[in-house]
Amino acid sequence: METDMPQHPTPATAGSMPSRHAGSPGSGGHDGFGLGAALGPQLRELCDGRLGEIEWFRSTWQRGGASTGFATWTRSDGMAIPVLVKIPVGAVEYSWTVRLGAVDADEWDLPTSRTLSTPRVIAAGETLGGHDIAWLVLERLDGPTLGAQLNQKALDDLLDAAVDFHARAERQQPVDRPAPTTDWAKAIHKSRELAPDCGLPDPQRWKDVLRKLEKGLAPIVSQWERRATSTWCHGDLHPGNAMYRVSPGGERTCVLIDLGLVHPGHWIEDGVYLERQYWGHSEMLCGVKPVSCLAKRRRDRGLYVCDDYPELANTRRVLMAACVPLQLGREGNIKYVRGALETLERLLPQVLR
Repeated sequence: METDMPQHPTPATAGSMPSRHAGSPGSGGHDGFGLGAALGPQLRELCDGRLGEIEWFRSTWQRGGASTGFATWTRSDGMAIPVLVKIPVGAVEYSWTVRLGAVDADEWDLPTSRTLSTPRVIAAGETLGGHDIAWLVLERLDGPTLGAQLNQKALDDLLDAAVDFHARAERQQPVDRPAPTTDWAKAIHKSRELAPDCGLPDPQRWKDVLRKLEKGLAPIVSQWERRATSTWCHGDLHPGNAMYRVSPGGERTCVLIDLGLVHPGHWIEDGVYLERQYWGHSEMLCGVKPVSCLAKRRRDRGLYVCDDYPELANTRRVLMAACVPLQLGREGNIKYVRGALETLERLLPQVLR
């Protein structure tokens, strides 16, 4: 399955990082507070005493058994840096966060460090307490995510950060593996089977448009599978996954805070991913068109932009909209579902030409 296939989101609105909740360590020692509480002392020892006491908390974005905490890191000059501690960290998130954000503590405040579009990382490792457990100590960003006060400036900043991520990721590591694949025929057939009985609004419209899509699906899938896949896509690009870093002089840099779904693909995947979160809520995009805005920014940076990207973006929109019935159990936002249907009905005649 493609990296973003399960992600049929509702509009990314309010979100802050982080919110603390009272609690106690999990009884198993490997869930929530428990893992951090169990391994925190060993982590501090591993960091040669530079990592201060860790205040573990639960956050709204925390998944599975991960532990997250606040602490400080003492530099060689005695200055204490507010940091965030994460244990454990998945392989993809660990690899890209470290690759793009590793900064020496003594270079923490250099302009090249302060303007990074990903979190600055001050310490990291892939083993802890004798176990294969990856961990990160990275900068603590204060304030809400961009989704808390969404406006045109925030969206522009998010797209700037996305293109900067694309450029730096490609410089750091040229794409060296195939993009994830999806069995589109199977997924869309399942959508059509589910449409009449899964509680979708306008079930007959869904059934009719999905039947038309199935009849002409082969060339559509073929076009998509022939796309260039030379970009490292962020994979989870939305305002709830970005925050501002505020420099001492007041300059703000948009920082992408979650790199757990990075994957090879075509750059339009990030643009469509952002756009489709607002199907049915297009006014929240403040007139910003994510795909075309990404194209312009990529051209300005000298990055690859194919001439047929508008047609390819429509193909992506059709394929993703057609899979919405598969996610109805997660979705629950009627305006989004209806927006997906309208997108599919509007674009399918163009894609089938």
